[in-house]
Amino acid sequence: MIGELDTTSTAADNRTPPRIMLVIPCYNEEPGLRTTADELHKILQQLIDVCQIDEHSCMLFVDDGSQDGTWNVIRTLHDEDSELFHGLKLAHNKGHQNALFAGLMHALHSQADAAISMDADLQDDPDAVADMVEAWREGAEIVYGVRDNRETDTAFKRSTAHMFYALMKALGTETVPDHADYRLMSHTTLEVLSQYHESNLFLRGIVPSLGFPTAKVYYKRGERVAGESKYPLRKMVAFAVQGITSFSTKPLGLITGTGVVSVVVGIAMLIYTLVSVCSGNAVAGWGSMMCSMWILGGLILVALGIVGEYIAKIYIEVKARPRYIIEETI
Repeated sequence: MIGELDTTSTAADNRTPPRIMLVIPCYNEEPGLRTTADELHKILQQLIDVCQIDEHSCMLFVDDGSQDGTWNVIRTLHDEDSELFHGLKLAHNKGHQNALFAGLMHALHSQADAAISMDADLQDDPDAVADMVEAWREGAEIVYGVRDNRETDTAFKRSTAHMFYALMKALGTETVPDHADYRLMSHTTLEVLSQYHESNLFLRGIVPSLGFPTAKVYYKRGERVAGESKYPLRKMVAFAVQGITSFSTKPLGLITGTGVVSVVVGIAMLIYTLVSVCSGNAVAGWGSMMCSMWILGGLILVALGIVGEYIAKIYIEVKARPRYIIEETI
């Protein structure tokens, strides 16, 4: 289902069938990778048959330092059809966002008209690819795949996801709610994305900030084709912190506000202590004093932690190390 185009679109006939590259980051996806490849092959072939995409459209699997036989599966697929299946092997596990960025940059250098990024588990409905291409032909430069429900998620994951998007909005970061990294990006937008050099990548915040005409395609989130989720609670929390600290400085401002509130509370407690002493009930104020000390101590530690997060980001950025190292390309 295609959502309303955000800007005035051009006629579909103005764009010839594009050469599409599907960019699929992989980490320990050996059990279900062939199934994924077969399903996506069917989708591409259907679109080629109806002249919606160019016959040289293909898939790029990015192996993010997998510890199983993922790369061997990619090699086998390439040996079976070298025009359709391509591979990019990173020398070390650098995380989903870096692997995805590496694939997008490879699509850019391969002169693809557009790249569609998606996960290897087929939870992102492959049938939405046709709608994304149609939206591109109608003028959209970026097409977001947006979940129309979260029925497959647990209640905890569903509620925390909504809290995350609400928090990002409150902190002034532009994101697309219920959109992961299932999106189409045109060659033009990939060129602009290549100009972003930060090491702390958060593509869900970077891509909406690019501008350009956009559209949304709604789809139903499915079950994993095989294997286990690569985003346990620990990684989800780390990803949320990455997004917040990469795109918003408001937490630093909140520290100042919290400090002011703490000073006001401290003055109130001082007045309470003086009243307690004058009335001969100094012992009663001891509990309040200790409570205040614990609150202030906790606030100080939280403030130091937040500042430390930003200092760590600066430390990583100024070293300017490569975000990833490509070990092999097929």
